[in-house]
Amino acid sequence: MAKDKAKDKIVNLGGYDYTEAELDAMYKLARERGEKYARTEPHARAARYDAETRRLVVDLRNGATFMVPVDLIQGLGNADPALVAEVELSDPSGYGLHWEKLDQDFTVAGLVKGIFGNRAWMRELGREGGRSTSEAKRAASRSNGARGGRPRKKRAA
Repeated sequence: MAKDKAKDKIVNLGGYDYTEAELDAMYKLARERGEKYARTEPHARAARYDAETRRLVVDLRNGATFMVPVDLIQGLGNADPALVAEVELSDPSGYGLHWEKLDQDFTVAGLVKGIFGNRAWMRELGREGGRSTSEAKRAASRSNGARGGRPRKKRAA
């Protein structure tokens, strides 16, 4: 009975009241989610900057290595290479990467998924890609134009 009364005790955290039983349930759920995340998301074992290729190289805990040009990453492309080289793991689990002097942080999972900055940064990367020209792009445009151009969108009835 005394144990049940302890579970009914109200604890105030962050301006909210919780019973001990609610806190225990939230703790259990958070642990389960954390363990799942640790099993399913990429985590870094090490990270370094390769100045010769201007790439960020991330060695993952699963043995894979991920590389991305720093010019694609918000805040790193125009930064001093010596400061870019000061990359460190943001925590022992390898969840994120941190540049203290550049005030930049990225999750490893986000970088692996191709998220190199905030929404505005990603939109600009897309615009730049759309503006790029190559012989293959010109040939595709000519071929498409010979067939009447871009197909018209069908209007809803």
